[in-house]
Amino acid sequence: MRNMGLRSLDDSREGISRFLSRNPNTSFAAYENGKLVGAILSGHDGRRGYIYHTVALPEYRSRGIASDLVNKAVEALQNGGITRVCLNVMETNELGKKFWSSRGWEKKDFLGFYSKAISDKENLPLFMV
Repeated sequence: MRNMGLRSLDDSREGISRFLSRNPNTSFAAYENGKLVGAILSGHDGRRGYIYHTVALPEYRSRGIASDLVNKAVEALQNGGITRVCLNVMETNELGKKFWSSRGWEKKDFLGFYSKAISDKENLPLFMV
């Protein structure tokens, strides 16, 4: 199952650190008994908020962890003056599509997603989770 695409440049330790430096108050992690069980990576460009990755370990799902993380991220974005939050879900991610739509998020069929690599550095997929 392919639910989340991670890329070697963007989702490297350096890439995530750079993102968190630019968005220090909008990403969160969930721990249980000292174990990392969920995380959300979100931020904004000053105009729109974006949720890039949301995950809870499979054995911890259906316990509200991801929902709580989303609520914290949305609240942090609102506190930063952001009024709309966007995200992408891979078409193959049935669980993710169900999660977001069941929480009131709307799929925008009229939008097309375009992407272009602008670095000559190698940017290979790390893995699909």
